[in-house]
Amino acid sequence: MSKKQHQDQDYSLEAIPSSAKKGFIPMLVVMLGFTFFSASMLAGGTLGTSLSIGKFVSSVFIGNLILCVYTGLLAYIAGDTGLSTHLLARYSFGEKGSYLVSFLVSATQVGWFGVGVAMFAIPVSKVTGIDVRILVLVSGLLMTATAFFGMKSLTILSMVAVPSIAILGSASVTMAIGDVGGIAGLLNIEPTGTMTMSAALSLCVGTFISGGTLTPDFTRFSKNKKVAVSTTVIAFLVGNSLMLLFGAVGAMVTGQADIAEVMFMQGLIIPAIVILGLNIWTTNDNALYGSGLGFSNITKKPKSMMVIMNGIIGTILALFLYNNFMGWLNLLNSFIPATGAVIIADYFIVNKRSYKQFSSMKFEKININAIIAWGLGVLGAFLLPGITPLNSVLISIVSYSVMNKINNKKSKSIFSDQELKNAA
Repeated sequence: MSKKQHQDQDYSLEAIPSSAKKGFIPMLVVMLGFTFFSASMLAGGTLGTSLSIGKFVSSVFIGNLILCVYTGLLAYIAGDTGLSTHLLARYSFGEKGSYLVSFLVSATQVGWFGVGVAMFAIPVSKVTGIDVRILVLVSGLLMTATAFFGMKSLTILSMVAVPSIAILGSASVTMAIGDVGGIAGLLNIEPTGTMTMSAALSLCVGTFISGGTLTPDFTRFSKNKKVAVSTTVIAFLVGNSLMLLFGAVGAMVTGQADIAEVMFMQGLIIPAIVILGLNIWTTNDNALYGSGLGFSNITKKPKSMMVIMNGIIGTILALFLYNNFMGWLNLLNSFIPATGAVIIADYFIVNKRSYKQFSSMKFEKININAIIAWGLGVLGAFLLPGITPLNSVLISIVSYSVMNKINNKKSKSIFSDQELKNAA
């Protein structure tokens, strides 16, 4: 490994060494910050106004269990190998094939970074009167600066953001529940819309499964597989559930799903700006960090350089992306879970949880089986009924495993025929 690459403290193009790995508490803080995701509150608002309390609880519990299995499996792989999503993709998709994964994930994350900057700047501008373009520039550059410093700054930021969001958000929700006569009043609120359980689970899972594909980018720093999996599962069961709950209660009581908007209505201006800023900051830093690793895989440049470039692009385009491209970003999101499914199938089923060391690997250029399995998963997400993202994941896992089994049998058959010819 060259000296230049060793200066990259986030190990963009290599496995994490033992000396850089972290224990349970710092990893749990980072993963909780990862799951404190603004879009989950919006999903919670839709669920809360469309379902009874019982069905809401069921959909959140089952949806998060599905996410825990998906992200937990990816966390296990990262805890074992010390590799990011993008480097893991080389084993299944091939070196050039992994660029598909990296580009899809990274381009989408840069887009969501820009949207996140706008989601902070626009409401703050409304309540403070500060020019929205100034807020976009300052917040975008600040978020880029912390993402530049990698896991160390992500850990520090999460240590501040996680308790702040949990405490301030819970206080606001408690006030909102009090305004409708307590828990009894909340339970008496009738849903204003309708939603099937299948649609509810699709929404709950779909909101975060694309971001969850980046789980290895963070859990590769875990001390061992146990730490990687346990912190991921706890983070999704606690962090994502809390965001969905905040959104549901806010929407049911005030008509606003974002807890910051609820706090603005309650007159809690400063706490609202704090919770909105910290929530989007953690989300955006994770997005920039993951996109930096992805473009590093493609360009072979250090992650820090890619973070600066992605942050500048996302900041400049923030308002344009917010106003024009959220629909396209949601469409791109539907392409991503199948990539994680192929990685899971390749590690657990095809290679039986045993990858050769990354530094000693010579990867094939493109594994066509992986590309086909990914494509089938994407098609399944659009064409089959049921839980859309789960369909995508299951189809990709099954198709990739079957194709590899068929190819292995063909290879053995060809090898046996050659042996017979040589013997003759």
